[in-house]
Amino acid sequence: MFLGALVDAGVPPALLEETVSALNVGARLEISRLDRAGISATKVDVYSCGEKDLPREQYWEHHARRDHASANKHEPVQLLEHNYAIQEAAPDEHAHRRGLREIREIIAKASISEFARSTALRIFEALGEAEARIHSCPLEQVHFHEVGAVDAMVDIVSASAGVESLQLDEIVCSPLNVGGGTIKCAHGTFPVPAPATLELLKGVPVYSSGIQAELVTPTGAAIVKTLAKRFAPFPEIKIDNIGYGAGTREFSDHANVLRLTIGEIQSSWHVTTETVSILEANIDDLNPQIFAYVLDRLFEEGALDAFAIPVQMKKNRPGMLLTVLCKPEDTNKVSGVIFRETTTLGVRQREEKRQVLARKFVNVTTRWGTVRIKLGSMNGTVTNYAPEYEDCRRIAAEHHVPLKIVMQEAIEKYLLLDGTRLSS
Repeated sequence: MFLGALVDAGVPPALLEETVSALNVGARLEISRLDRAGISATKVDVYSCGEKDLPREQYWEHHARRDHASANKHEPVQLLEHNYAIQEAAPDEHAHRRGLREIREIIAKASISEFARSTALRIFEALGEAEARIHSCPLEQVHFHEVGAVDAMVDIVSASAGVESLQLDEIVCSPLNVGGGTIKCAHGTFPVPAPATLELLKGVPVYSSGIQAELVTPTGAAIVKTLAKRFAPFPEIKIDNIGYGAGTREFSDHANVLRLTIGEIQSSWHVTTETVSILEANIDDLNPQIFAYVLDRLFEEGALDAFAIPVQMKKNRPGMLLTVLCKPEDTNKVSGVIFRETTTLGVRQREEKRQVLARKFVNVTTRWGTVRIKLGSMNGTVTNYAPEYEDCRRIAAEHHVPLKIVMQEAIEKYLLLDGTRLSS
C-alpha cells in the first residue's frame, strides 16, 4: 500500500521496477489502478518465486497447506509465524529460508543509492530485532521464509528508494489504526495487532476503529517507525500532491487505502519544535583512532548529530566528551553503540527541546553531475543554503576534481537558479 501511495503521489514506476531488478531475487512488480470504496488508488502487487503476495492470513494458510504436503513426502516442515521462521532445523534444511545476514548481503550488493541501502537495512534490522525479542532468540536466528523474505525486501528497499526520490525533509504520520480481531499464524490464533507489530510500535500513538482485521503488519510497522520523524495530527502545510495506495482486501464501510499527502510547511515562522535525547559520556582511555569509527556507527543507528570535545578529566588526564543527539525512541540503540564501541562505563541522558527550520532539497546540475542543495527557510525566506557534502565528495572523487571547486560551482548554480546575480 505504501508503494502504491508513492507511485500515485508521483514516484516514477520505473524507479521502483529498477530497484526491484537491482535486488536480483527473481521478483517483479505489477502496478494497476482500481477502486476502493469509491477512491481511485494505485495497487502494487509483488510477484516473487512465481507467486503473488497475499494478505497474511491467506499467505499462512497457503504455505501451511504446501508445507503439510511436503511433510507427507518426509521433507522438513517450516515453522512459520507472520511470514518469518525461527531456526529450529539443521543448517542444511534452510535452503528455502533467508536470515538477516543473507538479506544484508543481497541489499549490500544491489545497485541502489547509499541512502536507500542504509535506510532499508535499518528497517530490516528493526523488524528482525522485534521478532527476536518476541521469540527470545538471537537476532541471527530469525529467518524469513523464501517468499516472505523476498516480499519484505521488495517492500522495504523500494519504499526507501521511493522516499529518497521525493526529497522530503520529514515524514509526519498520523496515529495508526491497527484494526482488531484476531489473526492466524503457525503457533495458533493471536489478537490484532500481532506481537511483532505491537513491539515495533512502542512509543507510537495507535488506536482501533473497531474494524475486525489486521490493518498494520510487522513490515508496515517497521517501515513507518523508521521513516516517520514524528507522529502527530495533520500538520499545517500547503498541499502539493496526494497519493492513494490500495490494499488487497475490500471492506464494506472502510476505504482500504493508505493516503500520502505531500506539501510544504506553512507555519508562520517555518520553525518546528521537537524533543531530542542528549547522551553524553566522558572517555579518557580510548584509542583516538577509534573515535571516527564510533561516530560512523552512531549515525548508522539513528544519531541526529554526534561530536567529541577535548576535556581535562580527573587526575589531570586528557579525555574526550562524547555528545550524541538522537530521537527519544532511538536512545537504547544509540547508547548501546556507546557502551559496545567505547570504554565508558556510564552514559548520561537528558531530553531537550530544539527548534528546527523548515528544510528541503533542490537539485542543481554541475558540469560533473547533480548535487543536492539543502535549504533552510524561516517565514518563507531562505536563510541558509549549502551543497550536500556527500554528493560533492562523490563527484570530486569520481572526476578527480578538488572538492572545494565542486562545492563552489554547486553554490553558483544554485544562486543562478534562484535568480540571484553573483557579485564580482
